[in-house]
Amino acid sequence: MSRIVVTGATGALGRLVVADLLERVPADRIAVVVRNQEKAADLAARGVDVRVADYDDPASLAGAFAAGDRVLLISGSEVGRRVPQHTTVIEAAKAAGVAQLAYTGILGGPEADFELAAEHKATEQAILDSGLPYTFLRNGWYHENYTAQLPVVLEHGAVVGSAGDGRIASAARADYAAAAAVVLTGEGHLNRVYELSGDTAWSLEEYAAEVSGQSGREVTYAALPADAHLDVLTGAGVPEPFAAILVDVDAAIARGRLAGASGDLSRLIGRPTTPVAQAIASALA
Repeated sequence: MSRIVVTGATGALGRLVVADLLERVPADRIAVVVRNQEKAADLAARGVDVRVADYDDPASLAGAFAAGDRVLLISGSEVGRRVPQHTTVIEAAKAAGVAQLAYTGILGGPEADFELAAEHKATEQAILDSGLPYTFLRNGWYHENYTAQLPVVLEHGAVVGSAGDGRIASAARADYAAAAAVVLTGEGHLNRVYELSGDTAWSLEEYAAEVSGQSGREVTYAALPADAHLDVLTGAGVPEPFAAILVDVDAAIARGRLAGASGDLSRLIGRPTTPVAQAIASALA
């Protein structure tokens, strides 16, 4: 029996995708590819087929997929290593003869001109070169990229960034997960590209004002030059190479690269995307 297979299924996005799939199809139609079997014990208990494999170990992926499977390749978390890791998965999927390879890329695809996008663009090209039927889910920013930092923001009374007045059309991680579940269970999504983002774009100044209003504490946007932003991040313990990537992302935001609101995400999931104000409220609760 062909299955819907989710790689990286015990990560933050993967778990949400599987949870959504379990509401749409029987558990025995779902398989997950994970590095650590113990972390997927709860999924196995629900009847999900758990397959252990590692992006860094091509031999382990030999039995991860089967002919006719619909596969979601969730991008790896190790920046700088993702192209070879993803290529290994793509080759295994091609060898197995999967029916669909969906990939969580980045908003803008080839037009995304910032450093963090490079590995996503290379992965999309590798998928195209493989000849597999594909679905590109070009995810924009997650609300959680910002709300996860709320304790620090509230401690210092500031949202720190170098994005100027650039706007961000973010959505909840669960919104993107729902979109993935839709394309894995529905028809008409092969060889399609979806630019996924929130319905409404906001600025960091507006975000700071919303946090301030909801928390009852004074929070402002500290708009910094790029070099000062880098110093703040490295001073807070962020490794310099990753801090530089974050500063580069803010430069992209200032250029409008993460402001696009195509409506693809809300159309796929059949509802409006989660407002950032709702995400802030949930994080503060």
